[in-house]
Amino acid sequence: MTISKELWATAACGKEIFLYTLKNESGAYVQLSSIGAGIVSVVVPDKDGKLADVVLGYPDPMSYFGDGPCAGKIPGRYANRIALGKFTLDGVEYTLPINNGPNHLHGGPEGFQNKVWDSREHEGGVEFMYYSEDGEQGYPGAVKAVARYEWTEECELRLTLTAESGAPTVINLTNHAYFNLNGEGNGDILGHVLQLNASEYLPTDTTQIPLGESVPVAGTPMDFVSGKPIGQDIKADFEPLKIGKGYDHCWVIDGHEPGQLQFCCELYAPESGRVLEMFTTQPGVQVYTGNWLSGCPAGKDGHVYEDYTGVAIECQNYPDAPNKADYPSPVLRPGEVYEQAIIFTFSVK
Repeated sequence: MTISKELWATAACGKEIFLYTLKNESGAYVQLSSIGAGIVSVVVPDKDGKLADVVLGYPDPMSYFGDGPCAGKIPGRYANRIALGKFTLDGVEYTLPINNGPNHLHGGPEGFQNKVWDSREHEGGVEFMYYSEDGEQGYPGAVKAVARYEWTEECELRLTLTAESGAPTVINLTNHAYFNLNGEGNGDILGHVLQLNASEYLPTDTTQIPLGESVPVAGTPMDFVSGKPIGQDIKADFEPLKIGKGYDHCWVIDGHEPGQLQFCCELYAPESGRVLEMFTTQPGVQVYTGNWLSGCPAGKDGHVYEDYTGVAIECQNYPDAPNKADYPSPVLRPGEVYEQAIIFTFSVK
């Protein structure tokens, strides 16, 4: 496995943006950027051995700043939504910027995904680090966040997310890559077969804030336990799907135990034969079927991304957990280390 580094661009803030390429002996490779510690490309073979890039992205590095889809990047300080941009911690109420209807999304408009992270090659992988000041986007405590990526000979992309804080705060980190296993820009993902290791999901209000307790998926269009094409029920007469014009919901991963890797999902494209399996230590997985991709920045190789041309599978804590005492705690205190892992395994069948 080889790692190469190149200067990709210089940001408006003056910081250099680097692009890393991690290639294994089979020729399969991933590319990572210091913009939001993002996944730019994952190039893997199909059932006939043909290599193609299965991650949506942009040829112009500047397009990654402030893009609506948050393509490939690590959102933070809190991925997903916080109701009304408010939460209370240790008796103090904090107010965050509103950037998604009435709610706060992905850490706000100047979240981690829109920052240039420091980076280095280290011990066979690539590490990105971002230091978030106390009070940034309204959050308490100065936070040091690190994203470490490793690429294996078996086409596994391993992501470890860690963070420490100088004061009590809340945190939720994930990766927001969009996958199309037929190759980015090659049609939609409605024929991809998705299986989720999740027998319950979190219903939401009309602004996509969870109402509270999880409910069974059995007998509803939210049931992916046995696997089915993403498009099979996406247009069903079912209120949760009408709210977001498709799937944009958090499922509760069965068998979750803090700190333990658990099977999350399998995504399969019958046309190409490519398979993506994901494993994580996180308690939930947000599946977003790219319902609003139309109008996003120009894609790679002149491709224009339309709605449903990629699916984001985001292993994370539950949305609005800072306001839900019954959810897994998102609180990070001084002396503690936030640590979560996501493994993306690519194969064919």
